[in-house]
Amino acid sequence: MVSETIEITPEDIFGLIALSGDAKASYHQAILLMQEGKVEEADAAVKAGDATLKEAHSIQTKFVTLEAQGKTATVGVLMVHAQDHLMNTILVKELLGYMMNMQNEINQLKGMDQK
Repeated sequence: MVSETIEITPEDIFGLIALSGDAKASYHQAILLMQEGKVEEADAAVKAGDATLKEAHSIQTKFVTLEAQGKTATVGVLMVHAQDHLMNTILVKELLGYMMNMQNEINQLKGMDQK
């Protein structure tokens, strides 16, 4: 059986990097907003980050699906770099919930109004 080769385009690679970076920036913004006691704005930043991360993840899912179907791709350093960005953003997302809860407790102990 001859395997079909797929091409990972620079647009997909740089899209993955850019979307991952945008999502991570939203998550960082969310924790900064929480530190200021701006809970609603922080929640909105998390939701924006989640939407952007979903877009980035869909790019990765496309390639995982194609490979699962028996198609192969040549993976270069840029694609590895893009995967690193996505992985790090997913890790930030996983830790963000804990950090938001901790910051909320800190804000309550400080007597900060929830804005």
